[in-house]
Amino acid sequence: MKRRDLLKGATLLAAANAAPAFPVRVYANAMPAAENAPLHKIALEEHFMVPEFVEYFTETFINISPDVAKMGLNTLPDFGERRLSTMDRNHVAFVVLSLSGPGVQAEKDAAVASKRAKWVNDFLAKEIQKKPDRYGGFAHLAMHNPADAANELERCVRDLGFQGALINGQTNGEYLDLDKYSVFWERVAALRVPVYLHPGNPVDHPAVYAGHSELWGPVCSWAFETATHALRLVFAGVFERYPKARLILGHMGETLPLNLWRFDSRWTVCNRGTRTLPQPPSFYIKRNIAITTSGVCADASLRCALEAMGEDNVMFSIDYPFEKTDLAAQFIENAAVSEARRVKVASGNAQRILGLERLRLNA
Repeated sequence: MKRRDLLKGATLLAAANAAPAFPVRVYANAMPAAENAPLHKIALEEHFMVPEFVEYFTETFINISPDVAKMGLNTLPDFGERRLSTMDRNHVAFVVLSLSGPGVQAEKDAAVASKRAKWVNDFLAKEIQKKPDRYGGFAHLAMHNPADAANELERCVRDLGFQGALINGQTNGEYLDLDKYSVFWERVAALRVPVYLHPGNPVDHPAVYAGHSELWGPVCSWAFETATHALRLVFAGVFERYPKARLILGHMGETLPLNLWRFDSRWTVCNRGTRTLPQPPSFYIKRNIAITTSGVCADASLRCALEAMGEDNVMFSIDYPFEKTDLAAQFIENAAVSEARRVKVASGNAQRILGLERLRLNA
């Protein structure tokens, strides 16, 4: 990315005006939560943007409507009153912030990607220092050099106090199951922090999406791309070699929870070449992958996720600002699950998985 592109990005961000509000979706079974006992929440797919990265962000405009793109440019840079007041109104006590994608996953030059990732991590750390009781952070990593990415993750966790990392899909056509990334997964396991695998566009454009732009992005292709990326990690044995490594998938698990039985069944009859696993695929998915509710506000989906993944592996999230915070909050407050499970999903599981036990919520 050249200097003129950065200036273009800054101009786009500065020029953005408030977009029309999203259409209000009504959750049919909603009832107000008890006023004297709010359900406090932790969310961890919550995004921000800076002018220096807007040019990368514009690469997603092919996937979203102009109104959503405009809204993102207007809303993402705010770390102050707009974001905090939205959190307060919905009893979101703490959010883990991450750069809106694709970020440096779209950068071809490895040296540039590494430099910019470190810069934006330092920027986020300074914002977190202003509100450490409300904001945490996921490291933005240049995966072009796995050893460098591992070192940057460790720096962000140990020196900046981040809760893990968020990676926006493939980098230069390479997926995280390749042998070259072993040094990275080894460090992830040693640090005991999760990696949030966030959707991004695949390296190619499969013919099945031709002529159907509505399928290219959040409706369909992002989920399938991310689910397949996660399955590559499972079937490549990454979680067998690094049992302490933890992956997080958003959007109620990117379709994986629904298919655990079939993964196990078809693994025994598929053309798997020389690949072997000591345990069935579902073992690694349930042990090494946690999921969030980001962008899915449906009782049936939540109950499926809880039953399939286990009640300790499902966490609340919103996908701010691309989803409505009030809708997500209302959903988890009134979902048809037990109160014990509700509290685990709203905050308890995130406190444990992200090491946020210092946050005293729902006491």
